[in-house]
Amino acid sequence: MARQNISTGTPWEAVVGYSRAVRVGDVVHVSGTTASDETGAVISPGDARAQTIYIIQKIERALKAAGATLADVVRVRIYVTDISRWKEIGEAHGEFFRDIRPTTTMVEVRALVDPQHLVEIEAEAIIGAGA
Repeated sequence: MARQNISTGTPWEAVVGYSRAVRVGDVVHVSGTTASDETGAVISPGDARAQTIYIIQKIERALKAAGATLADVVRVRIYVTDISRWKEIGEAHGEFFRDIRPTTTMVEVRALVDPQHLVEIEAEAIIGAGA
């Protein structure tokens, strides 16, 4: 089975040694994704909802590069720095996954790599699962 690494070309991928996503067969794993653009600038500091939307759109682009769609997502993990904001994060997640309904976990963590990051999301997809 061939392995396909999906890169966004950010400098920290090579430094840390990771791919945005990896596809093996029909399974796609998307790395923990934060609301940072390709230059490392944090998108929407202080706005957990906007960060969540940006992150899911970023995940969607990685899935597309791997031949998958959001409809193929079967598992989502959401890491947040303030669980009291679960509703705004959850509602943003629901805008994309309301009808797909992947298994989902949301947990609070002490910190993410940048103090301005409020949310980090990882996803797993099985190509064809959304058909």
